[in-house]
Amino acid sequence: MIYKSFSALFLLLAGAVAMAQNAPPAAPATPTTAPAPAPVAAPPVAPPRGVSLDRVVAVVNDGIVLQSSLDRQVQVVSGRLQQAGQQMPPRDILRQQVLERLIVQEIQMQRAARLGIKVSDEQLNETLTEVAQRNNVRFSDLPAALEQQGIDYRSYREEMRREMILGQLRQRDVYSRIYVSPRELEQCVARTQSSPEETKEYEVAHILISVPSSATPEQIEERTARAQGVHERAQRGEDFADLAVAYSDGATALEGGKVGWRKANLLPSAVADLVPGMKKGDVTEVIRTPSGFNIFKLVDVRGAEQAALVAQVHARHILMLPTAVEDEETVRQKLSRIRERVLKGEDFAAIASVSSADKGSATRGGDLGWASPASFAPDFAREVDALEINQISQPFKTQFGWHIVQLLGRRDYDASTDVTRNKCLTQLREARAEEETEIWARRLRDEAYVEYR
Repeated sequence: MIYKSFSALFLLLAGAVAMAQNAPPAAPATPTTAPAPAPVAAPPVAPPRGVSLDRVVAVVNDGIVLQSSLDRQVQVVSGRLQQAGQQMPPRDILRQQVLERLIVQEIQMQRAARLGIKVSDEQLNETLTEVAQRNNVRFSDLPAALEQQGIDYRSYREEMRREMILGQLRQRDVYSRIYVSPRELEQCVARTQSSPEETKEYEVAHILISVPSSATPEQIEERTARAQGVHERAQRGEDFADLAVAYSDGATALEGGKVGWRKANLLPSAVADLVPGMKKGDVTEVIRTPSGFNIFKLVDVRGAEQAALVAQVHARHILMLPTAVEDEETVRQKLSRIRERVLKGEDFAAIASVSSADKGSATRGGDLGWASPASFAPDFAREVDALEINQISQPFKTQFGWHIVQLLGRRDYDASTDVTRNKCLTQLREARAEEETEIWARRLRDEAYVEYR
């Protein structure tokens, strides 16, 4: 189901974790072409009877949040909460939570526009194509598939565009400034591999009662009382996810506060030492951090990861490119003759070092090293997959040119260390990014002019 699988497009987080992986650069939310001006003497046209005009619910710097946007997002979030089986908070609380999220989004979109962050139609279409593929739908059928779920395709595209822009903004303002030293990374890998406890992962939920950086003593007192009240209700057994939806100012509030699976040393620093000693279902005391008052709940625990075996191949190749002098058929014939020479005993590596147009591998005799077939271009991977050990392919063409390839070996490689290192790097960055994102988003919010209507 497209809506369920990609509900993140509608979350409009004040600051998410994405990484992403988040690729570089589209347009700010304002239209690129101004509407044609009305005739000077034209009288105002009244709306049709029964049709209400949209109204402004908040002024944000030099932008606005419209009632229609608020209503649409409330409907989306309500549907998602019902789908997840969560209790709906009172309507006014839900609307205020969604409105605050739209305000923060508008502030961030304005900053993205000032920085010139854009997502082109081509980039947007590439992402939507991936969305369609992962849902077993052709890109051309995506509008109809969304319509069946009651989702307007044009609105879906613009939500996706905004989420991509916000992801790029967070990458620029937050993630790109987080540094993980090689020593920290190796220590994380060593701890994970040496201790079974280090392989445990914890699912944690979070409630944040934020405190503005310029808060008055009265505001701090009010936020303290609110945090204590929410904590007491959580301790009495009220549903933590419902409390997060109703009261949390955190980026994951409308997801029940869940921050995902983390190893102990990669949890938010404020709770990293506490969680391993907690039992499933336990709730922490109220914890004060620079972003405000925090309450955490241990939702679940899971054990060690299994070995990650990856199929790899060892191959070498010779690449040749057609030129103005040598057309494709001439290049194919040259590679055929080289293949015959190798079969008669000439050294493949020596020929590759002087003949291959792939300069990166030519210096190694055409050797591509051990690699997963998935790392190759599809046409190249198919040729390699069809070969026996030491067999040389017939000349074949890919997007890069003409090749012959020799398969030198196959193996199942235990990539557990590589997987652990990548996970450690990602989680170390995310553990820091979570708090940094909250502080960044709150600073932007505090510096903005907001007028509720």
